[in-house]
Amino acid sequence: MNLLNSLIEPALKPVMDKAAAVIPVHWQVRGAHAIQSIKQRTGRSREVPVFNEVPLPDVSTLALQDIDLSNPFLYRQGLWGSYFKRLRDECPVHFQKQSPFGPFWSITRYEDIMFVDTRHDLFSAEPIISIGPQPEGLEIETFIAMDPPRHDAQRQAVQGVVAPKNLAQMEALIRSRTADVLDQLPVDEPFDWVQRVSVELTSRMLATLFDFPFELRHKLAYWSDVASGAPESTGGHANRDEFFRAAADMAQQMSLLWREKEARKAAGEETGFDLISLLLANDDTRDMINRPMEFMGNMVLLIIGGNDTTRNSMTGGVLALNQFPEEFTKLKEKPELIPNMVSEIIRWQTPLAYMRRVAKQDVTLNGQTIKQGDKVVMWYASGNRDERAFEEDPELFIIDRKNVRKHLSFGFGVHRCMGNRLAEMQLRILWEEILKRFDGIDVLAEPEYVQSNFVRGYSAMMVKLSARQ
Repeated sequence: MNLLNSLIEPALKPVMDKAAAVIPVHWQVRGAHAIQSIKQRTGRSREVPVFNEVPLPDVSTLALQDIDLSNPFLYRQGLWGSYFKRLRDECPVHFQKQSPFGPFWSITRYEDIMFVDTRHDLFSAEPIISIGPQPEGLEIETFIAMDPPRHDAQRQAVQGVVAPKNLAQMEALIRSRTADVLDQLPVDEPFDWVQRVSVELTSRMLATLFDFPFELRHKLAYWSDVASGAPESTGGHANRDEFFRAAADMAQQMSLLWREKEARKAAGEETGFDLISLLLANDDTRDMINRPMEFMGNMVLLIIGGNDTTRNSMTGGVLALNQFPEEFTKLKEKPELIPNMVSEIIRWQTPLAYMRRVAKQDVTLNGQTIKQGDKVVMWYASGNRDERAFEEDPELFIIDRKNVRKHLSFGFGVHRCMGNRLAEMQLRILWEEILKRFDGIDVLAEPEYVQSNFVRGYSAMMVKLSARQ
């Protein structure tokens, strides 16, 4: 269903389907924003939860039924590990019936998560991957929240951008941009690693993947932050007006880029290997812009997918090596460990804490009966710290950890992250280039964490570099 269809009677749907192909997507977003503003003023809109941070209790003081993993301040307050461990040990398939996002099941052990993730016949990814619903009036569709065969067709359309041949061609560009960013950093002076390195590098990579105007690249990171920060979806702090304004801006910019590439393709010019060109080249997706919810959803998905995993792992790796300085010494002595360390960073950080599913039928898992229609949340952040799955203490950061590639951060099954090899390559190159230039990266204060139950991210982290002797 497109934006306009969500605002009118179903009888007018055929007319509005035609209108959706003519009216620019960003005007449809603005129209939806106006409608939602009126509904809000007249008290007819859906209530949006407000999250005010207060100190959370020690998990040992709570009854099992009162443990709520959806609280967006668990990560910021450093309590997430103890909350997950208690459920892994005492109630690995746990039902929370009174969360701000409605009732849901938490799956916290590695093997149980693997079961849910690989059984798309039992658990549906539709209609959304977050615990809570999407903002009212902007119910986008994304292929990560679709089941086969729709998921398979849309994923296949863009899979080529991260094909091995394309990745090999990207490596030199990624390396040159990484070197450029690192060479501009101050030595022996405090600066924010998140903004100067993590955000900058991922913004440059996103601009490359979309063939997006390089001078506007920081919009991509901003759109990602707002899209993943809706209170009703993830417990974030983006308000309704900011959300719709960002959505309209993104719709306008990406539509212009789509139409430009569409015109060049129609003129017989050779298409590139950027994401939009690949969507235009595929029969299943070449008219996606005429389905605004689908167009918006997949632009958002590809932007977030290219932003959050890499960006927060770039910061998380620096933090981990500060918390475990002996591993930094080991890294400098054995730089050949970088590829394995990259997987350990992604396991230890787990940039996206979970994925949501909906049971297609009654399923019994670890002694609990999940009813058809129930929400099921696979907590990757918990599975990656499960002592039953990782022989060496999973709370530790160990750069030569054995079998670390079995981590859950990219998911498994048909919905496994298609950009996992690109993310790994970006992180590998970053650390190769860091070791060429710097002897140390000291974290000067506790990082500032993103408010979210979905993104395990950082908004700021002050560091100081020391030059390599």
